[in-house]
Amino acid sequence: MDPIAEQDRCITLVVAACDEAEALPVLWPRLRAALDMAERDGLVATLLFVDDGSRDGTWSLLQSFAREDARVALLRLSRNFGKEAALTAGLDQVTCGAALILDADGQDPPELLPQFVARWREGYDDVRGVRIAREGESWFKRVSAHLFYRLMGRLSATPVPRDTGDFRLLSPRALAALRQLRERQRFMKGLFGWIGFRAIEVPYQRAPRLGGRSKFSVWRLWNFALQGLTSFSTVPLRVATYVGLATALLAFGFGAWVVVRALLWGDRVAGWPSLMAVILLLGGVQLMALGMIGEYLGRLYEEAKQRPLYLVDTWQPAMGVSSRQQRFGPQGDDHAYGTTAVGRQTP
Repeated sequence: MDPIAEQDRCITLVVAACDEAEALPVLWPRLRAALDMAERDGLVATLLFVDDGSRDGTWSLLQSFAREDARVALLRLSRNFGKEAALTAGLDQVTCGAALILDADGQDPPELLPQFVARWREGYDDVRGVRIAREGESWFKRVSAHLFYRLMGRLSATPVPRDTGDFRLLSPRALAALRQLRERQRFMKGLFGWIGFRAIEVPYQRAPRLGGRSKFSVWRLWNFALQGLTSFSTVPLRVATYVGLATALLAFGFGAWVVVRALLWGDRVAGWPSLMAVILLLGGVQLMALGMIGEYLGRLYEEAKQRPLYLVDTWQPAMGVSSRQQRFGPQGDDHAYGTTAVGRQTP
């Protein structure tokens, strides 16, 4: 028996894009084919593109896709809010059925949609793709990703599966749970793990980009890793405490040793080099501890301002779906999820 309720027989493919004018024309036919596969499987299928402040021809391309296929909906943010906020905007829009998240660079194969839907029908709420190969990525990115996810696994109480990205299908109740998490500093892979529910993995081979260049530089990857660690672990703060305690014990032991040497053997205390070494060591430890505290305080500051996660410039609903899936409009209850919709709706 199919466990999917009749009212949930919908699926939305959510694709967040930022300056992907080179990759999208190649990906577009594959996305349309995925929609056709979903409809043959008895689902009402919609494709939602989220334009995260693109500065190339991405928005014009997306508009041409919407004119070509009535199943395409478009959401344009007022500026670039980052991939995590763009994904949140797209998932907030899905009010009927499940959502399948795909990258706009074509590295996630939409052809796997039938396998994901089959697992959903078996009762799984989080059907996530697991990379068995990462073609087209540099050795540095592969090694750093390997180390980061294993570090997260050790430091965080929230399970963050290894070798997984945003490529996954989320059931209606998983989406409803995710919408309750409105933190401003968002690490979506951690949020997916935090909500729990039944999960299963679908292995796949991650292909190279279809075009363009990755928007994640080394510096952005570093900041992304810091955001993940500070969002789901307080271990760095504890490490600062333990390092401070260990340093204090070493300093006490060293001081006692110096006093004993002076009293028993009359040895003079070492001079300038040793003193400077100790001062620099303690100064470095203190600055490191202050930096860790500052990372957490900065995130608390961002949360305290309570700004919306994103602002909407333009919402263009899909013409080939029912109004139940059209959220951002003149009567849309978009403030219920802590967001703000401004701008205009395109008919």
